[in-house]
Amino acid sequence: MFSEHGESTEDARRTDHERLPTGSLATDGEERPSWESEWCRLAYWELARRVGRQHGVRVRAVDVFGGDAAPGRHGLCLDALHARNDAPQPEQVRKTRAKIGLGVTLSLEGDGVWLYNRSQAPVFVSSPALDAAAARALLVWRVPPAHCLCVFDPGAPPAPAALALPHLGPVDPRSVRISFAKGWGPKYSRRDVTACPCWLEVLLAPPS
Repeated sequence: MFSEHGESTEDARRTDHERLPTGSLATDGEERPSWESEWCRLAYWELARRVGRQHGVRVRAVDVFGGDAAPGRHGLCLDALHARNDAPQPEQVRKTRAKIGLGVTLSLEGDGVWLYNRSQAPVFVSSPALDAAAARALLVWRVPPAHCLCVFDPGAPPAPAALALPHLGPVDPRSVRISFAKGWGPKYSRRDVTACPCWLEVLLAPPS
């Protein structure tokens, strides 16, 4: 997977073994009862505020990118979300969005869901698939530019049942969180993903 573009899973590095609670910040009250043929939904966040609605994904590979730095690409364009949202942006959000560029590609393959980092800055990932042995304390992995990582393996041990965390409320274990350019965890000033300027939540479809 993606071997022609860059290094594979073993080259993605954990960020000093930061450990974080599992789950999802989910929907902001938005209910979508049927998954139909979607294999995931994407929600883009800036700090603790979601920007735009969920983006359902039915194609096997989807791009998430900053803007017109990638003419002709299809997927979730973060600049287009802001064109429909005139809320003021903090300076740290503006600076981080400027680094997203070509962003990431998420691809549904036979052996799982893969992320490929096309941007010029690292991305940071927390996923139930990355640390099955530590079900309630997932690692955050650093994925450098031009590297890829399997962010969900359907053959891995099942994720724990949904939890309720005091600072997040109900959470979803079938959730992958991807922060652009900025990491988070106990050794960062950003202790939680909601402190990251620009990040993406991937909500995986429930098992059939």
